[in-house]
This record gives sequence, structure tokens and C-alpha cells, in this order.
Amino acid sequence: MELYGQDLNQWYQQTSQMTSKTALTSDSMSDQNLESSREDYSSWSRERLISRLTQLEQLQESSSRNTSKNLNPKTNLRRENFSSRAFDPTKYSTRLVAFKLAYLGKRYNGFEFHANCYTPLPTIEEELWKAFWKAKLIFPSNGQAVGDWEGCEYSKCGRTDRGVSAFGQVIGLRVRSNRPLGRKRVHLNEDLNKIRQSDDRENEEENSPEDQSQNNLSPKFNNDLPILNAVQSGVGRPKPQVEKIESQIERRESDIKDDSNFDPIADEIPYAAILNRLLPPDIRILAWCPDPPPNFSARFSCRERQYRYFFTQPCFLPIPNSIDPNHSTSSIKKCGFLDIDAMKTAAKLYEGQHDFRNLCKVDASKQLENFVRRINYANIEEVSDSIPSLKFLNAPEFQSSDCAKDSGYPKVYSFTLHGSAFLWHQVRHMVAILFLVGQGLEKPSIVTELLDISQNPGRPMYQMAAETPLVLWDCLFKHEGDIERNEMLQWIYVGDTPGTADTKYGVPAGGLMDNLWQNWRERKIDEILAASLLGLVAGQGQSAKNLEARSNGKGKSQKVFDGRNSPLLQGTYTPVMMKPVMDAVDVINHRYALRKGFESVTDMKKQSLGELNNPRRDHIIKSDFPE
Repeated sequence: MELYGQDLNQWYQQTSQMTSKTALTSDSMSDQNLESSREDYSSWSRERLISRLTQLEQLQESSSRNTSKNLNPKTNLRRENFSSRAFDPTKYSTRLVAFKLAYLGKRYNGFEFHANCYTPLPTIEEELWKAFWKAKLIFPSNGQAVGDWEGCEYSKCGRTDRGVSAFGQVIGLRVRSNRPLGRKRVHLNEDLNKIRQSDDRENEEENSPEDQSQNNLSPKFNNDLPILNAVQSGVGRPKPQVEKIESQIERRESDIKDDSNFDPIADEIPYAAILNRLLPPDIRILAWCPDPPPNFSARFSCRERQYRYFFTQPCFLPIPNSIDPNHSTSSIKKCGFLDIDAMKTAAKLYEGQHDFRNLCKVDASKQLENFVRRINYANIEEVSDSIPSLKFLNAPEFQSSDCAKDSGYPKVYSFTLHGSAFLWHQVRHMVAILFLVGQGLEKPSIVTELLDISQNPGRPMYQMAAETPLVLWDCLFKHEGDIERNEMLQWIYVGDTPGTADTKYGVPAGGLMDNLWQNWRERKIDEILAASLLGLVAGQGQSAKNLEARSNGKGKSQKVFDGRNSPLLQGTYTPVMMKPVMDAVDVINHRYALRKGFESVTDMKKQSLGELNNPRRDHIIKSDFPE
């Protein structure tokens, strides 16, 4: 027993040295116990020694936790304070704003975001929503999915497809503002928050965990916007006191404090600068409109959408005359070169009001019956550009006799199109027909034939043009009946506000123009290198006019240009009007109704299970199927 007590005494002395400092500051031990800790433990009983050791081990474990927790008390305090400061949207006013933006669509799966639908690439709307949310310009409720704009009065002008770009897309939504709230409004919001917090505590006590996860909103997202209906969650009608407060919160700007010192433009949040820092480099906010007209909708208020489809001349690499099996001395355009004059003639036939069902893709789920759209302007226009490295294309060996005197190839052109609204894939179908006309495979009169639905109720199965060269160039908002077609939105472009020039050009760097320059230069260098290599190889070896073909037979396959980087090989070309024809629109709609379990389209209309197209004049203006 004596030897056992000596061993315990030695172990205790070692442990006491490690814990003595902490023991001095601990409330669990009195001063008397500390003094008694210096006793001779050899005389203690075994039970008493074990009890003492257990006490010391617990004290050592407790002191270790306290020491690690207080290693950096300032850091912990800062983190706790930061996490407890939730963003309170009720302290801010909001305003309805229109934004004009641009994006390069090659990396995106189109503009529109579809919830619960996987896409291989992100969408423009998805990136916009994330940027507005990170900037605390919108206040989604807890549980609101990414891309859900509910509560923001959100509207969009065009819905571009995958790969399509836009330089003048417009959206409208209600965002946070610097404009001060009136005192009455602040008090109402505070009272509303108190009632909500009380309701949340009641729900936590009454509801099951499953119900709480679905119905309760986190405090930082309890209020979507100061101007929205107060209760967005829970079940049943709001309490009477909530209804009374909500009735005093108007959905107008008149409840905002009339502060003559507040400038609605200069003193406002720098929306464009903030969003451009958060958005990807190929999506940029160009301008914002501080005061859209009442009941503004980016979709329904738009009076004209403008598209441009870019292509090169020649559209693909021509073969030298000496080895071209299809070359002749006639004035027929050489393979690869487009007949621009014929394309202009065909483009003008699009102008006016026509039924474009044979120049679009029919979506049976929409049950459309009206395909009449108005085209205000259609033409082929040359775009200023020059690539000196490809000057070999100006040599006679690469041209036919009718264009030998021309120079400056390759050239860039665009099919420019203005209209009030467009059907699904309408622009890409229209430009595909123009390419066939330009290659001499179809006559300009093919446009008239396709627009005549009495003779051709079904669309021939021809290939539409590629998506990448297409750009939604601009969206115009004009007053109804304005002959001069003046823009009714007052756009504030980046850098227009006094003292914000650095947001446009960057001082020393980081402005909008600086970002766009970097984007352009990266692609320009790629273009220069590719063009230089092409020109270098063209000049190596024998001259093009001295080359000899391995056979004199005609080409086995027709090259057809559709806007892509290389032409399609289609064997012997089949004219459009001789291709297989799709079913008429009413047949497509009827088949869709049967597949959905209805007896007919009429039966589906009666049950109101499909969004139907009504052939009204305002629908022609407000179509929701832009390219």
C-alpha cells in the first residue's frame, strides 16, 4: 500500500505542475483545497486517492477547453458580431428599374432559366439572379430557388436560345434603393417585423420539425421587399393587426419621404458598377433607366426588337480555279462566294405583315394558332472589317470572272432585321433561306412561296442556320403611335453620371471599356494568329494557278452553307419546295392534344390546360417567342 501511494504521489506532482495555473483561477476549487494539495498523499486511502485523481483530470480537461477558446478572443468576437448582423430589407426603399445588358452567348445555355431542369451550361438569367442576390439588391425568401424572381416584378424583353448573343437585352425588376424611407413607413416595417418574429416563435412551438422546414422563413429573408405583401409564408390568413399594417403600406412610390436633397440618379446605388463586378466577364450591364413608365414590362412595353446575323464573304474557303471541278468561265458565282444582290432582293420580300409558320419552329405545347408577324426592316448590310493576312483571296485564281475586279476580301456582312416580335427560331429560318438564295441554289421568289400558306400550309424540312452568329442587337421602347419612333426610356449609360467616368474607362483599370477591351483583344489575337497561319500556308509551295487536279470529274457532293464554320456536304441538292413537308399546324396541335389525353384541341381549350394563342392585334405586338 505504501508503494502504491508513492506512485500516485509522484504522478500527482507531475500533473499538478501542468494544471496549477488553471487551478488557481478556477471556481471549482477553494483556496483551502489548494493548500491541502500539498499534503503527503502516502497516508491517503486508495478510494480517496482515486477520487482526488478523478477531480484533477476533470479540472485539466476543463482548463484545456477554456484555453483553446480564448486564444484569440478578438477574432471570435468579430465573427460572432458579423454573423449576428442579418441584412434587414425593411430598412430600405425599393424602386422599379430597367436594365440594358449585353452578353456573349457561346458559353451559355440560352437566356431563360428553367427550374428543376438540368442544362449542360449555365443560363444568363441564372448568373443575373446570383449577382443581384449577392449585391443585396433583391431579397429572396428562405427556400426560394436560384433563378426565382417572384416578388421582384421581374420582366424580360427577349428569350435568346443557346449560343445566341445580345447587345441590347432589357430586363425590368424592383431593386433596393438609396432613397430614404418616410418615418411612417419605417415604423410600419418595424411593427410588421415584431409581429412576424412573434409568429415565428409560435410556429416553432406548435409545428413539427417537418412543417417548420417547409413553412418558416429565416429571419434574414422574412421580408422579400418592403413593398410586398407582408406574409409570404405560413398557412392561413394573416392576423388582423398584420392586415391593418399591410393596408397602410402602399405599392406606390408616394409613401417614400419627399427629400429634396436626394438626387434619384447621382445619389442612387451605382447599380451597373456593382453588378459588373459580380457578373462573369462576358455578361455586362450597359445602362439603367431610373424612371420607367407606369405598368412597365420589358416584354409587353417593347415595340421593336432588332436582330443581326453576321457572316463572311466568302462564306467558306473557295477552291482555286485550276483544281475546281465546278469552275466555268460563266458569270455564275464561284463556290464559296454569295450573291449579295440576290440576297438583298429576297430579304426585302420579308418586309410587311406575313404569316411566318413556314419560317419558324412550331412548339406544340404552346398550341399557337396565329403566326402573323410584322417585319419593319430587312436587308443585307456590309460591316466594316479587314483582315490583311488573307489578301490571297483577292487573287483571280480564287474568284470568278464577275468579281475579279473587286477587292478587299474577305468581307463581313450582316442580315439586319427589325420587327415587333418574332416566333421561335424565326430569324434562323429566315437567314437559312437567304443563304440558299446567295449560293444560287434557290431563287429569291422562294420567300414568296414560303409565305403563301394557302398553297403551302406545311413547312418543308430544310435546315435552319447556326445560332452563334445571331445577336439580339437592340430592344426599343417607343410611345404608341409615335411616328418619329422616339425612345421613351431615359437610359443612364455607364459613366454618364458626373464623377463616375472611371466606371466606364477604368482609372487605372477595371472599367467597363477596359473589361470589354480585354475580351476583344483575346479574341482578336486568336483571329490574327489563325489568319496569319492561313495566309502563310496559302503562300507556300507552288502557286495556286499552277496546281493540277487529280481528276477532272465533277464534285460528288454539294457544299451548302448554313452559318457554321464549315459547309454541309449534301450530295445532290434537293430544292426546298421538293423536300418532305411537315404536317400543318392544326394537325400538330391536334396530335399533341391526343398525346396529353384530350379528345381534341377544343376539349383542351375548354378545360383551360394549355396557354392558348389568341389572334389579337396586341398579341402580334406582345409575342413571347423572340429568337
